[in-house]
Amino acid sequence: MEAFVIEGGAVLSGKVQVHGAKNAALPILAASLLVRGEIELVDVPDLLDIRVMIDILTALGVEVEREGHTLYVNTDPLETNIVPEHLMSQMRSSIFLLGPLVSRTGEAVLSYPGGCSIGNRPIDMHINSLRKMGVTIHEYGGTLVAEAARLRGAHIVLDFPSVGTTENILMAAAFAEGKTIITNAAREPEIQDLARFLTAIGARIQGAGTHRIMIEGVPRPTHVRVTHRVMPDRIVAGTFVAASAMTGGDILICGAALEHMEAVIEAFQKSGTDISHDQGGLRVKGKRPIRALHKVMTSPHPGFPTDMQAQLMAHLALAEGTSVMVETVFDGRFRHVPELIKMGADIVVDYHTAVIRGVSRLNGARVKATDLRAGAALVLAGLAAHGTTTVMAPHHIDRGYEKLEESLASIGARITRERVASTLHGAT
Repeated sequence: MEAFVIEGGAVLSGKVQVHGAKNAALPILAASLLVRGEIELVDVPDLLDIRVMIDILTALGVEVEREGHTLYVNTDPLETNIVPEHLMSQMRSSIFLLGPLVSRTGEAVLSYPGGCSIGNRPIDMHINSLRKMGVTIHEYGGTLVAEAARLRGAHIVLDFPSVGTTENILMAAAFAEGKTIITNAAREPEIQDLARFLTAIGARIQGAGTHRIMIEGVPRPTHVRVTHRVMPDRIVAGTFVAASAMTGGDILICGAALEHMEAVIEAFQKSGTDISHDQGGLRVKGKRPIRALHKVMTSPHPGFPTDMQAQLMAHLALAEGTSVMVETVFDGRFRHVPELIKMGADIVVDYHTAVIRGVSRLNGARVKATDLRAGAALVLAGLAAHGTTTVMAPHHIDRGYEKLEESLASIGARITRERVASTLHGAT
């Protein structure tokens, strides 16, 4: 099996580049189905999730070519609105296809989406919201069949500011009949990036990035030719912040957007990390001792992102004192805790709360990535640990980080991707 093998203790220094955001590129790729035309997407990372989405688009008849980090998407030859089940099962984000396919073809056939096992993530809000817009949705043995003679604008109040639901409504509403208002909309930067793309292909959107978004439905353009640059990945940038903080490093994170990372920067600064704006990026200097944080609670943007919870926890495992982490977004997102404990961390979990008692050192161990961000946290712990850490199942990490081992090695980390023997305890 493949694994990341990390020899801990190296102090990171130098420059590292942040690639485009996976969580922005995926819905934008889905949104490309709304129109006929040629779409150029710049700074699209080469990740497993992106490859799955490209495979889905190709299965639907869309032509996609990659040159480096640029994708050329020709949506003219869309042939079907049936998404293959084996591709849906690989990625949660495939639910984004529901709104665009119904909008363009009047029908969509999808199975329930897959993805990381980080707890219950129902798609009820997606379904209920689209029903309010005139979509009829039936389930047949795990397959969703959605139909709409025409999409109509509606006032939709979300029970929770769900990013995916907000994005699905945005896409469905762009060329619907009448006005759509989303109240309690998600405010994440990725929502704003999707809105910028939709505007470029003709949509009229106001309020993206606030709790109230208004979409004025317009006639679908006959043909578009658009170039769009994907925003930088704020979670990848945050992971590099943690890497420098945990190793006592001094690195420049190029391309990081400070306005997207305020809660993350604040948390690490409170823990003692020196973070400043420098040369268009973030200069991050790790300091000792690491200070414990009384309470960190994940919440929708602009709060502390759930996608950085595991990485911050790895950092706080080495703090002086006791920290408390409360996870409010997903109910299964502490699966990295047993793996960190194998490395010597002192963490106790009670339902949605983790109590982290800082230890003086972590020790290398054989651990397993259980999901994308958990895997990133284990890599970070390995960078700071004494001895050798082997992180199994790196394919989870590859879903959100492009060649993470090469990026870290470029700033001094001793990390390689290797094939290692599987064991009952390490690779089941």
